[in-house]
Amino acid sequence: MREVSPAQWTTVERFPLYGVAVDVRSLYNVGALFRASDAARAAHLYLLGGMGHPGRERERIAKTGLGAPESVPWTWAPRAEPVLAGLKRRGIRLAALELTAESRPLGQVDASWFPLALIVGHETDGVPPDVLRRCDDVVSIETWGRKPSLNVALAYGVAMLRLAEVWQGRGEGVEP
Repeated sequence: MREVSPAQWTTVERFPLYGVAVDVRSLYNVGALFRASDAARAAHLYLLGGMGHPGRERERIAKTGLGAPESVPWTWAPRAEPVLAGLKRRGIRLAALELTAESRPLGQVDASWFPLALIVGHETDGVPPDVLRRCDDVVSIETWGRKPSLNVALAYGVAMLRLAEVWQGRGEGVEP
């Protein structure tokens, strides 16, 4: 894999994949969200609600972000509703990563779901109910351990890389 200089990141093709984090509290998790967004070439990362962001917590997020806040376009907003409504107006499908009775396995996502925004929530409370109601889909990652879930940043990273892989392998006839 070829290394891309920081100056070149403004011209790198981004995938039609958007990250949305609502009320994630740990700044280490926020930094990890940036790393995963960078790894998946996400088009944008939206940080919503009462969470830290590089505009006010750059030094602490940099510990796990390792430069990704400089390469990933991001926005912070105090409320989720206007951002989610804006994404929907742009034709972006909203999929929460959450364990619910309606969750579909992440493996069911295909290229027809793109452009796609993956939404994660608070470390213990998950995606807020008002945000879940606005989503087009809810997906989950199958696990086999004692605990049915993963840390929010780890789950986001696994899901974003899987979604980037789906986009990369979209095949013939699917328009980006």
